[in-house]
Amino acid sequence: MRSGTSRTATRSGWWAATASRKLAWAACVAFWEGRGPVRRVADLTDIALRAIWANKLRSFLTILGNIVAVGSIIAVVSLIQGVNAEVTGAIVSQLGSDSFTIERVGMVFSEEELEETRNNPRVSLDDADAVRRFGTHLGAIMAQAERSGQVRYRNRVLESVQIRGVTRDYIEFPSFTAEKGRLFSPTEVDRNRPVALLGWDAADRLFDQADPLERTIKVAGVHFRVVGVSEPSPSTFGQSQDEFVVIPMGRFRKLFGSRPSLILMARPETPEQLERAMDDATAALRIERRLRPAEDNDFGLFTSDTVLDIYEQATTGIFAVLIGIVALSLVVGGIVIMNIMLMVVSERTREIGLRKALGARRRDILWQILAESVILSVLGGLIGTGLGFGVALTLSALTPVPAAVELWSVVLGLSMTAAVGLFFGLYPAARAAALNPISALGRA
Repeated sequence: MRSGTSRTATRSGWWAATASRKLAWAACVAFWEGRGPVRRVADLTDIALRAIWANKLRSFLTILGNIVAVGSIIAVVSLIQGVNAEVTGAIVSQLGSDSFTIERVGMVFSEEELEETRNNPRVSLDDADAVRRFGTHLGAIMAQAERSGQVRYRNRVLESVQIRGVTRDYIEFPSFTAEKGRLFSPTEVDRNRPVALLGWDAADRLFDQADPLERTIKVAGVHFRVVGVSEPSPSTFGQSQDEFVVIPMGRFRKLFGSRPSLILMARPETPEQLERAMDDATAALRIERRLRPAEDNDFGLFTSDTVLDIYEQATTGIFAVLIGIVALSLVVGGIVIMNIMLMVVSERTREIGLRKALGARRRDILWQILAESVILSVLGGLIGTGLGFGVALTLSALTPVPAAVELWSVVLGLSMTAAVGLFFGLYPAARAAALNPISALGRA
C-alpha cells in the first residue's frame, strides 16, 4: 500500500510539474505571438508612430501648443531654481546659517510698516554692549558698519569699494576668512591700528600679480597696511562679492563719523541655542532702550532662514501663477488634439470598419485612438522639454542669470502632457469604438 501510494504521489507530482511547464510555455508563446500585454502596447505604439509620421506637418502643428507650454515651464523653472540657489548661497554666506542679525529696521512689507519704523533709533555700540552683557546664551557678537569709498594703491584707484568697519569679535564669524596673510587681531582692533583686510577681487585689481601683503594702501585718503586677503567668494548674478576692505571700527568712525547705524551679528554658543540667544538679545535691547511691555520692538532681528522664507513665499507665488498659465495652455492644446483626432477618426472610418469586420473589438479600437492621442501629446512634451532646456542654458550662457535643471519639472511637464492626451483623446476614441462596421465600410 505504501509503495502504491508513493507511486500515485510521484505520478501526481509529475503531472503537476508537466502542467506547470505547459502553462509557462503557453504564456511564453502567447507573449511572443503578440497576445501579451507588453507586445500589445508595443504594437499600439508602433501603429500610432506610423500614423503620426505619415502626417508630420499636421502632427507638428497639432502639438505646437504643448511644445510652447512645456518649453515655457521647463525654461522658467530652470531659471528660477538657478536664481534660488544663487540667492540662497548669497544670503547664507552673508548672514550665516547659525547666527542672527540686528538692524535698525526689520522686514517690512508695506508703506505703513516702513512709516512706523522710520523713527527707530540707530543701532549703536551701546546696544552691542547690552546684548553682550545680558546674552547668557551668546557665543559672540560683533558690530559692523558699511560705507562706499575710494581705495588707492599708487596710481591704481578703485571707486565705490565697500568699506567695512568691524569690532573685535569679527574673527568669530565664518564670513571673514584670510586666503593670504592673516586676519587682523582683536588687539589691533582695540588699539585702532591702521590695518586692513582686502577682498580677493579688490586685491587683484589693485596689485595685479604683485603680493599685496604688508603694502600700504589709501582708504578714503588715509594710509592702511594690508595684512591679509580674503578667500574668493562666488559672484551673485555676475556681480563680484569680493570688492571690499575691512578695517577696525575705531578707524572707520574716524573716517566717516559715528552717525551711521550699525549692523549687529550674533552667534549662539551652540546652534541648538539660537532661539534662546535671540530671546536674550531681544530682552537686552528692550531693557537698554527702556521699552514698556506694551510697546513694540524698535529694532529688527532676523536670521538667514527668515529672509529665505520670505523669498520662498514670493517664488512660490510665481510658481503657482506659472503652473496656472501652463495648465491653461495645455487645455487649449488638448482641445486642438481632440479636434484633430476627431478628424483622424473621420478619415479612417473605412479602416476602422474593416478592422471591426475582421474581429477587432471595441476596446481594441478605443486603445488604438487613445494611444495615438497620448503619444502625440507626449511627443509635444518631449520636444518642449528639449526646447526649454536649450532656452534656459542659452540665457544662462549669455546673461549672469544661472540655470538649474530640475528633474521634477521634467516629470511634471511630461505627466501633464500625457494626462492631456488621455483626457482629450477619450471622446474621439469612444466615437471610433462605437462605429458600426457595416455603415463604416459603406462610406466612400
